[in-house]
Amino acid sequence: MRGLARLALLLLATPAAAQSPAVPPVPVYGYEVVRVWPHDRTAFTQGLAWRDGELLESTGRYPSTVRRVRLEDGAVLQRRELEPSLFGEGLTEIDGRVVTLTWRSGRGFVWDADDLEPAGEFAYAGEGWGLTDDGERLILSDGTPTLRFLDPQTFAETGRVAVTLQGRPLLRINELEWVDGEVFANVWQSDVIVRIDPASGAVTGVIDLSGLLRDRRGMNPADDVLNGIAWDPEGRRLFVTGKNWPAVFEIRLTNPDAPAAPGAA
Repeated sequence: MRGLARLALLLLATPAAAQSPAVPPVPVYGYEVVRVWPHDRTAFTQGLAWRDGELLESTGRYPSTVRRVRLEDGAVLQRRELEPSLFGEGLTEIDGRVVTLTWRSGRGFVWDADDLEPAGEFAYAGEGWGLTDDGERLILSDGTPTLRFLDPQTFAETGRVAVTLQGRPLLRINELEWVDGEVFANVWQSDVIVRIDPASGAVTGVIDLSGLLRDRRGMNPADDVLNGIAWDPEGRRLFVTGKNWPAVFEIRLTNPDAPAAPGAA
């Protein structure tokens, strides 16, 4: 099950907010594929980011890795492995440092963005799923309908916001990306990306990427799912991929009601 149908089931599994007023529907964006780039089919993508003409990527399973990847041919230019017992999760780059999470270990790591040399470690409560930043704060998802904000130097939690879609808590928020003042977020096991207002937590738009990877023969529908968003702010390019997907897609959002959407022409 994909796209909006899967997201609808996720919403039905969560209670509506008590006595919430009627909420207007959010816009649903379509997409156009601008270009397709190769991607390592063995990469169980957890985090994706754009830096200096390259992709930064974190992968899960064992061994989990942190990578610098050349967009043009998907070549892994540099790779660091986590300890064998750790399951890697989200990734972001801030001030020349790559910050990554682990799933259930409560351990995060800092790497030099130029050469991925280890540069530190920190602890956090709960699970780690997705990670991005707004230039001043780290933004973490943990599978619950909550985004947490962390200080990028001390890694102390400085706040949090509940994420809602149509007045209902939105579960399974996964990989995150900061795009023009919004948080773009994969919803795990769906072909949907949601756009979140970081101040209110309200979902302001839904991007339905159903049909993006048409040939899924031999892939596990529960595991090999859409996950990974990277934004090139200078080139105004939006990249998406998935776990064990053979391609990274550069896409342009389409919607007649929102011609100025990020990634739109």
